[in-house]
Amino acid sequence: MNKGRIIVGLSGGVDSSVAAYLLKKEGYEVIGLFMKNWHDDSVTISDDCPWLDDSNDAMLVAERLNIPFQTVDLSVEYKEKIVDYMFNEYKNGRTPNPDILCNREIKFDIFLKIALSLGADFVATGHYCRKDKIKTGSDFPVYRLLSGVDNNKDQSYFLCQLSQNQLSKALFPIGELTKPEVREIAKNADLITAEKKDSQGLCFIGKVRLPEFLQQKLQSKEGEIVQVPNSAALYQREQPNFNSKEEELDFFATKYQYNKQDGKVVGKHLGAHYFTKGQRKGLAVGGTKEPLFVIETDVRENVIYAGEGKHHKGLFRSVLFVSNEEEHWIREDLKLKNHESLDVEARIRYRQPLEKAILHKVENGIFVEFQNPQSAIQEGQFVAWYQNEELLGSGVIS
Repeated sequence: MNKGRIIVGLSGGVDSSVAAYLLKKEGYEVIGLFMKNWHDDSVTISDDCPWLDDSNDAMLVAERLNIPFQTVDLSVEYKEKIVDYMFNEYKNGRTPNPDILCNREIKFDIFLKIALSLGADFVATGHYCRKDKIKTGSDFPVYRLLSGVDNNKDQSYFLCQLSQNQLSKALFPIGELTKPEVREIAKNADLITAEKKDSQGLCFIGKVRLPEFLQQKLQSKEGEIVQVPNSAALYQREQPNFNSKEEELDFFATKYQYNKQDGKVVGKHLGAHYFTKGQRKGLAVGGTKEPLFVIETDVRENVIYAGEGKHHKGLFRSVLFVSNEEEHWIREDLKLKNHESLDVEARIRYRQPLEKAILHKVENGIFVEFQNPQSAIQEGQFVAWYQNEELLGSGVIS
């Protein structure tokens, strides 16, 4: 008996291949769709075509599983919604996460609409995460996004911007499995992707490394690298007496404002917009006991500020801010009202261990106050907050 129609986003990797295999085994009508998101071969780093190998592998998996397969070209939408946004963010000295945007704007929006138009009941992907639904007293079920069982591969963070509607139509068949278990299933099912390495490129583009990608689209411009010592005067700023918790949070969320007089020029670079806070590689400055890390970029003046060692004071902050426009709740029923707070665990990047934090809702946004200072908090990144194993919401760091 057919349990329903499911469109699987076949990427040509082992995870989505096993997702399709498991769903077919469960009795669903499965259709494989490969998303072609990029045409510009000028930004690849090798002579082979970045997406063709993946497309062929996806097609071979579909043949092996005896399921229909087709390719959908979403390159126009991808350029408009992901690539142009990404370049603009880097140009303005911010650090975007294209994978999170790809899930929100492409996979679970445009791709989802295509799937529904083909009569699908659900869209399935190879993400290591889980979902369930609960009743909260309203007429409609509430869907929960849960961490994957494999702590090393949990990818719930990449889905932190999904809505209740998007989550209601999503399936994550491998969320209860570990990566070794997924590879074992693929091997036993004789899938060509069983031993294939995980993609390190941008979401559904292929073999594209970010630095090369940026350098081919953003103009290079020589500037100075300024090393700021831990003893710099701006790190000795006096802590005022605060009249409210909001004043205190605002003080600690405000990043340091650097100028060249805070340190010494130690090298040159080819564009501050190529670098991001916390970056070590690419500075090409020697002569220090510990490596230099980017502690701030000034894209307007084209200056990179660097500090010696991964424990440099300029890398750390304990509070960040998310504006109302960028605040997002998967669990809309738990959204905070003004002056409310919530104990959570949070992360600002993929694979970062969850850290204890408190959300503080204020009139113009939400403060995230971490128990321990966080390294390299960067505007444009996404902060995601959890309780237990459930991802409740997220926001773009201001």
